[in-house]
Amino acid sequence: MKKFSRNRRHERGFTLIELVIVSAIIVILVAIAIPVYKTHLLHAKEAVLKEDLYTLRNSIDQYTQDKQRAPQALEDVVAAGYLKTIPNDPFTYKADWVTVSEDTLQSADQTQPGISDVHSNASGISLDGISYGSW
Repeated sequence: MKKFSRNRRHERGFTLIELVIVSAIIVILVAIAIPVYKTHLLHAKEAVLKEDLYTLRNSIDQYTQDKQRAPQALEDVVAAGYLKTIPNDPFTYKADWVTVSEDTLQSADQTQPGISDVHSNASGISLDGISYGSW
């Protein structure tokens, strides 16, 4: 017959100190990973904002050149087929772009002034230190 021993060497499991050490290591790794993740997420949003602004500005320029007049609203660019939809701002999660209208004509062929530029309505400072609204 086998004798039952109360010796701790034969027991299975982890001690409290081992669990505390492993938990502390996990907390330290998470504390390092979260700021890095947030920075990468912000960088991705900024890249989307730059791409959306480029697309909107390019569509406005194409509309102005083709129609020989600037659009009066961003919906005009969508209605003419230059964009499928107005993209949402990645920071405000709405299509609330700030349009810049000028009374001057951009080219000699243009017959009517209208929207010449678009900016983000987001408040905040980019990783470069520049306001999103001034991009």
